[in-house]
Amino acid sequence: MSSIRNYVHLLGNIGEDPKVTKLDSGKKVARFSLATNENYKDSNGDKQQRTDWHTIVAWGKTAEIVEEYAHKGKQVAVVGKLKTRTYTEPKEGHERRVTEVIADEILLLGSKSDKEAAN
Repeated sequence: MSSIRNYVHLLGNIGEDPKVTKLDSGKKVARFSLATNENYKDSNGDKQQRTDWHTIVAWGKTAEIVEEYAHKGKQVAVVGKLKTRTYTEPKEGHERRVTEVIADEILLLGSKSDKEAAN
C-alpha cells in the first residue's frame, strides 16, 4: 500500500520545448509543462473541455531522453510523484510555493517521425 501514497499518472501534450539544465555535478534536469484535457458535459448537457497545466521535472537519464526526443506538442505519459517546494523570488523577495510532478518514467507516444515533423 505504501507505493500508492504519492503516485501520479498523466497523459498529455508537452506545452513548450523542455528546458534542460546541466548542473555542476554533471547531472541533467529537464523541466516542461504538460497539458491534460478533461471532457465533460455542463449542466445544459453541452460538451465542454477543460485543460489543466502541470510542471514536470525529470532528472538524470530521464532528463537526457527528454532532451533528445521530447518537444512541444509531443504526446507523453508521465508516472511520478507530487512534490511541493518553496522558493524566494529574486526581484521582489516574496516567498512562492509550487507543486511539481517529479517524473520517475516518461513514455514518449506517437510515431518516431514526429521529431522530424516538428523540425
